[in-house]
Amino acid sequence: MSALTSSNNYFEDFHVGQKIRHARGTTIGEVENQLLTKLVMNSADGHWNEAKMAKTAFGQRLVFGFITASMVMGLATQDTAENAVKETGLDRIRFKKPVFHGDTVNAFTEVLSKQDTENTTEGLIRFKHWGINQHDEVVFEGERTVVLKRRPATH
Repeated sequence: MSALTSSNNYFEDFHVGQKIRHARGTTIGEVENQLLTKLVMNSADGHWNEAKMAKTAFGQRLVFGFITASMVMGLATQDTAENAVKETGLDRIRFKKPVFHGDTVNAFTEVLSKQDTENTTEGLIRFKHWGINQHDEVVFEGERTVVLKRRPATH
């Protein structure tokens, strides 16, 4: 079994107000956008019709918002949820600026709250995640609540 990517992502390792710049960014391409957009049948011209979108103020197709959200959450997961027991909430989702094919998104996180649970082997953390494009514009923000394992006791 492979080791976790970090040894500091248990419940105890986070503190309220902590901010994290995640190491990896990703460039969103045609494949990511088109595959999921078509799988979920989001048939909006904004995502499917290049010719029509070329005539709009955007000048090109838009990346489906939940692709952007998924990318930001995925980029944050290595640092925030590798020890997750379960996800319990995802809300306050905001798409702040349009994202286009070829845009690069980087993820950031802030720890909003921590609380103990009845189960002494885990705790509940609420994170705020946001994505920033290559122009340093916030393109996404959202909050996520995760139940995380506590650090195992050593003997």
